[in-house]
Amino acid sequence: MPAEQRLTWRRRLFAFVVASVGAAAAAAISFAMTVYDAAHPKPVPVVAPGQPIDTGRWSITFRDARTGSIPPTGFKPSSPKKLVMVEFDLDNRSASTSNVFHRLFTIDPPVANLPSPAFYLARDRSVAGGLQPDMPERMIAVWEWPPAVPVPQQLRLKVTSQIHKRRDNLYGAPGWFDREPVAVVTLAVGSSP
Repeated sequence: MPAEQRLTWRRRLFAFVVASVGAAAAAAISFAMTVYDAAHPKPVPVVAPGQPIDTGRWSITFRDARTGSIPPTGFKPSSPKKLVMVEFDLDNRSASTSNVFHRLFTIDPPVANLPSPAFYLARDRSVAGGLQPDMPERMIAVWEWPPAVPVPQQLRLKVTSQIHKRRDNLYGAPGWFDREPVAVVTLAVGSSP
């Protein structure tokens, strides 16, 4: 093998070794940062009632929480029920009508055997459907509280966020995708009839 050809092979081998070491270092640093972030999560901000919370797709402002036996429709149920109601303002900041606010916030810590809440429009006391963009609405979320579980004096709600992607990684289609919680709000639970 001529000396010139050996020199070329040495250069290729040297370049390969340098690239491999660089790639291994980048992978190790990335892994270390991921482990560190998982071990030291950022605390979720605590927001006071009445302060707006930006969740990406929605802007939400919690007003109050209360218990009662009559739902927002005003019709007394045939069998007595214990209801927990949360009143809030909601603004759809996307470009289209949406009704996916049902998973915008959850009770934290979760309550066993608690069904999903029903959502009502406060202005006409009807069941909420899709919300139009840039038209804020006052709404009421209503949970039918399990009889065996005492109603807490304070209700802690965890608010999640969504991000818009023009193209998702799986289908290449635009959409809103859930992300980590952006805020926690604690509401004092009052009582109503």
